[in-house]
Amino acid sequence: MNLARGTVHAHLAKIEKLGVMRLSSTRLLPSALGRTISAMVRAEVDQHRIGEAINALGAVPEVVECFAPAGDTDLMMRVVATDPDDLYRVSEAIRLCPGIQRTSTSVFLRQVIPYRVVQLLDAPASGSRNQQPTLANPG
Repeated sequence: MNLARGTVHAHLAKIEKLGVMRLSSTRLLPSALGRTISAMVRAEVDQHRIGEAINALGAVPEVVECFAPAGDTDLMMRVVATDPDDLYRVSEAIRLCPGIQRTSTSVFLRQVIPYRVVQLLDAPASGSRNQQPTLANPG
């Protein structure tokens, strides 16, 4: 491909600035760090304290993602743990965060489709009102 290292780094920096690239740390597998258990934790939150809850959840290292979904669940987190006892500890750390009223945990038995986005590069974003920055020419 004959691209200079500086050119590649400059293009990557521009793409990162656009906010369309994940952090490099998301490429690490939690299992490689000893966290072989993965689970989804749903939380019911006191709506007056949702900001406090989110801030406290951000301090729990095992919470690797957190979403605010539509429906009955206020927050949904993907968490990792070393074993069932550790998952219990993580679940308790979440439950004790300010504003968290109730939690429910579902353990993932195995991953059947890994995180992927390459297939989206060729798929049209039909019906999308919010156009994302294009990667065709990051310069």
